[in-house]
Amino acid sequence: MVSTDQAKATESTVNSKAKQHIEMPRLVDQISKVLIIAYQESTQVLEAALVKEGFECEVVRQVDREELRGSSPSYLCMLNHQRAWRQAAEAEQSTLIVEADFVPVEGIGKLPVPYDSDDQKVGIAWLYTCASQVYSVSERGYARGFSTAMVAYILTPQSAGALVEMVEEIRTTSGANAYTTWDSEVEGFLRARQFRNYIPFRNYGEHGGRPNPEHRQNGLSSVHRADVLYGKLAFLPPYAVQPDGRGSQFQLLTARLQARLKGIARLVRGRFLRFKIVRTSSVPGRLIGFALRRQLSFWL
Repeated sequence: MVSTDQAKATESTVNSKAKQHIEMPRLVDQISKVLIIAYQESTQVLEAALVKEGFECEVVRQVDREELRGSSPSYLCMLNHQRAWRQAAEAEQSTLIVEADFVPVEGIGKLPVPYDSDDQKVGIAWLYTCASQVYSVSERGYARGFSTAMVAYILTPQSAGALVEMVEEIRTTSGANAYTTWDSEVEGFLRARQFRNYIPFRNYGEHGGRPNPEHRQNGLSSVHRADVLYGKLAFLPPYAVQPDGRGSQFQLLTARLQARLKGIARLVRGRFLRFKIVRTSSVPGRLIGFALRRQLSFWL
């Protein structure tokens, strides 16, 4: 017969294991290093915010090379990401890669990872999304889908190695001088190689950069912001800082309000969650619930 003490001990162990299973792993515990991609931008404030959260950071700066003179800025940007991908492919854990104008939310390290840590075929997991779409939502609440813009994302060593190969394909098909939307091709490239790609419930930070003129020159929107955030931003985004160095809360609130309204409009118009996806899903309620709940936030 089992004693009362033994029964209590067993119950405690079971409850502890159940709690560990339910709790989603923290971001800071799943990441080997944060690689910050930069050119000439200052990264001190971003580094300080991430180190405060417990992350180890390294800056990967673009190097000017004579043979790349005249190359498209988008191509040079891709090459800088490729340098980070090569490092991520050699890491023991997943790597978080962010651009220099990423502004994280406070407490980002304590937030849950946006993917199933038991999934052996994780491709890319975005922490910041642009033009995102949700394809499916698992029982545990992890969403697979599409995004563009490589402002902040996680790669496994396997998926990072695959993306290194993508650069070689683009170099062969498009060349160095042509403008390419390579960031829009990442999801399809990885999915074609049996990787599963994840979008977050809410954004872990904001794209703080100012408009990219190359996007506008090629008929694309030059501005993109996070539609909904997990919380308060750790510091003021560059787009809300005046030339004299003073911050503008009005400019910040205006930009964030516009982003929230755009996100809600995409949801209503079936851009975030396509109507066809809902009709063909075996769990349409789960998809709709995910899409609606992510917008129920007081944070701009």
